Formats: sequence, structure tokens, C-alpha cells
Amino acid sequence: MKAIVATLLLAGTAPAAPAAAPATPASPLLGSWAVDLSRLPMPPEARPKRVTITYSDAGGGKWRTQVEVQGKDGSRSHATGTYWPDGTSFPVEGNLEADTAAVKLPAPNVMVQALAKGGVPASMRTYTVAADGKTMTETVVFFTPDGKPAMRTNYFNRVS
Repeated sequence: MKAIVATLLLAGTAPAAPAAAPATPASPLLGSWAVDLSRLPMPPEARPKRVTITYSDAGGGKWRTQVEVQGKDGSRSHATGTYWPDGTSFPVEGNLEADTAAVKLPAPNVMVQALAKGGVPASMRTYTVAADGKTMTETVVFFTPDGKPAMRTNYFNRVS
């Protein structure tokens, strides 16, 4: 469950346009996403009951990410972060893997995120929303306990 919370904590969204600028379409990252449990790279008995990530506009050009994880035993964990998606670091609350993150949006449908805990890098993540806006993939880059780089992919479906 710790890996799921860490894997799914922060994703972010696109920056809001300044009040004087012309309106831009909302980022397809905005909204709620549920992980496709059947595709998690772990044994079925180790999978949580539900994982949801919600990206929202927090105002003033900031964004908020909220992650809810419900374990098979009914336990719940909640992680949040509020930030400018400009690559600067910000505090993360409630995440088992990270206490600090940074988010950048190289395209409206792509977010790149770095996570760290106690000043030590934890993982890098890239979130990409499909052209139809209905699915999102998360590619996680991390290091195994023996120091080898590894990657995994998680799949999400739009909830709202």
C-alpha cells in the first residue's frame, strides 16, 4: 500500500492563465482519475481496493493534488500538495514516500514530477493524458533497494 500511495501521490495540472490573458482551454489533467486496479504491477492480493487522484485549480495559478487510497481492509490514506506547476519544490502532506515534490507541465496533457523524502530523491513520474481525455498513464522511474534504476507504468481512467 505504501508503494501505491507513493506511486500515485502527486501529479499536478496545467498552470492557470493570468486574469488579463485570453482564456485557454483547461488542462485535460484536471479532474479525478481512478487507477485501473487490474493492471497494477503487483499480485492481486496486494492491490488496494481503490486509488483516486484528483487534480484541481487551487487559485492564483496554483494547483492541488489529492490522492485517496482505500486498502482491502478498509483503511484509508490521504495525501495532498498545493503548488505552482513551475518546477519549484513544495511540501507534500500525508505521503509515505515523499515530503517534498516539484511539478512541471511541458504540455497541457503531460506532467513531470519529482519526489523526495528527507532530502533524498525518491522517484520521478511522468503523467500523460491520452488524446481522447479518458485515460492517463503514469510512468514511474525509481531505484531498487540495490541501487538499480527501474520503471513501472500505472494506468488510470477518468472519473470526472
